[in-house]
Formats: sequence, structure tokens, C-alpha cells
Amino acid sequence: MSKRNQSITIDGVTVQPGEQKTIDLKVGKLYTHSELIMPVQVWCGRQDGPVLFISAAIHGDELNGVEIIRRLLKVKALQRLKGTLITVPIVNLHGFINHSRYLPDRRDLNRSFPGSSSGSIAGRLASIFMNEIVKKSTHGIDLHTGAINRSNLPQIRANLDDENTRKMAEAFAAPLMLNSNLRDGSLRAAAVKKGIPILLYEAGEALRFDEVSIRAGVRGILNVMRFLEMLPKSRRKTDRKSQSVLARSSFWVRAPHSGIFRSLVWDGERVHGNKSLIGVISDPFGETEVEVYSPNSGIVIGQMKMPLVNEGEALFHIAKFARSDIAEGKVEEFHEEMSDESTLPYPSEDIPSL
Repeated sequence: MSKRNQSITIDGVTVQPGEQKTIDLKVGKLYTHSELIMPVQVWCGRQDGPVLFISAAIHGDELNGVEIIRRLLKVKALQRLKGTLITVPIVNLHGFINHSRYLPDRRDLNRSFPGSSSGSIAGRLASIFMNEIVKKSTHGIDLHTGAINRSNLPQIRANLDDENTRKMAEAFAAPLMLNSNLRDGSLRAAAVKKGIPILLYEAGEALRFDEVSIRAGVRGILNVMRFLEMLPKSRRKTDRKSQSVLARSSFWVRAPHSGIFRSLVWDGERVHGNKSLIGVISDPFGETEVEVYSPNSGIVIGQMKMPLVNEGEALFHIAKFARSDIAEGKVEEFHEEMSDESTLPYPSEDIPSL
């Protein structure tokens, strides 16, 4: 028989096995005297298991993760949870309210970890998140999107050289996995230093909901929770044909000229180095046109959505694979699965309202 789960205490509030509570973590006060908080919902299962945190909107304008967590919390299978699930749908509440990536001190929260209890608002928020959420967890998933006017194909970025992290990434089953270097000051770097396996899910663009990205995020988190044995195995059999393919490197194609930019490829499309025309930059009259080619073969995993560009701006993010044709096929299979609810790896009665 499974052991009884232990209670968990966050910001002085204790959640007992079998309980579910929403906790408002107090970060500080703005100069308006209004409180800056971080809403947290904790599900403490009756039986022992991992402690998984899921965070979103560390950048306040990245909205897909907020919707992913909302749908996740409606999945009926959570009633059979083993271990503890900590969800933080809006880490950067100030940025979320103001449609901004940043905090009031104009700092990027994801460059402020592990933070400081005596630092700026960004440093204090990072410190509170580390002490109250990360250090009390055994695993983590951080949800992101591309920046404003930049899209990202659904992808997992993680330290894939770590076996535990790689197994989580494979279980998530996004179409692509990137072995991504740690960035100083990021949540992922701070969590890894504490020995906590963490995935970064990138999908969609800022200030927009993307249905495919959201569905893939919910499915991926449930996959990971089943892998960690926090949830019972799915009653549906799946051939997992959308299993991730691994990219070990990626590169950017930048604008060779300023002007009006037109992309000629989709996210997930295969490009052939120096053979495929992927974009055109022209003046407003079309009298001058500069063609954009990729210097190497690969799969488009992100691109600029704003048609007005300056010379040197990043236009396309392209991942390199040993077999780009196989990677392109996996992306196509992934989109087919996301458009067909019958292939989702959890029972139909567990699918939250879309």
C-alpha cells in the first residue's frame, strides 16, 4: 500500500493530505500602497508521491500557460492525485495586469533568480518563489511563449544530458526537444542548482491564446504526471507516434535589410540550406526586394510576426536535426493529433472544457 502523503506549508498556510487550497503569497507593496501578490493553488494528494510545481506568466505577457493551468485544474483525474501539485498560473501579476513582460522595476524576472529578500521587487519575488515553491518541490515545469510578435512551435527546452530531466521531457511528448544551455538568473538555472529536474515548455506568442499550444501543454503535463506516477495510467492505449525528436543545436536567420517583411514558411516547416526561399523584405512600393534564405537545413521553430523589420533583427529560429525529414514528419503527426481529441492520452471524461 502507498504511504500517506505529508502535509505541505506555504507562506505559513498548511495544506493537509486530501485538501486543496488557494494561497495568496504576499510579495510586497507598490508605491500606490496596493499589495503585490502571487496566487498559488495547492493540491495535496492523500497518498505519498512527488511534489510538482507548474508555473506560468513569469513574463506577464505570456498567456498560454495561464490557460494551460486553468484547463489542467479541471481534469477529473486530479481527484486521484498522488503526491502534491503546486500551480502558480500568474507569477508576475503586475506584468500580467499591465500586459508587460517586466516588473515595476523594469527587470526581467527570469533573469533575477535565485533573488534576494533585500533586493528590488524582481529580486524579492524571485526569492519568495524559490523559498516557498521551488525548494519544497521535487520536479518542475515552467510554461512560456515567444515574445511579442514572435511565435514558437511547441517545444521543450531542458538539460537533456541529465537522465531524470530527459525522461520527463520524453514523457511530455512535445514535437521537439532542445538541449538548451542554462542562462544565468533564470528559474531553470536556479532549480537545476538545487537538484530539481525542470522542463521549460515554449509555445505560441505573447498576448495571444494558441489552441494547439494550449492542448499540447495540458496533454504534456498530464503525460509527465503519469510518468511520475502522480496520476493513474491512461485507460486509452496510444502508439505515441508524436514522440519528440531531439535537436542539439539551433540558429537564427537575421534580416539582411530593413523594410517590409513577408514570411514564406510556417512554424514546423522544413527548410533546405541555401535552396529554400523563406522570406522576402521589400520597400513599400516593391521596387526593391531582398530574398531571405536559410544558410543551413532544419525545421522552423519560431519566427517574427511583425512585418516591419530593421536590418539585423532575428526573423527565423531554425533547429538542426540529423534527419530534418523525420523531424518534419513528427511535427505533422503532432498537429494531426492535436486536432483530433480522440487521440489525446487521457479519457474523454477527463478532458476539460475547451
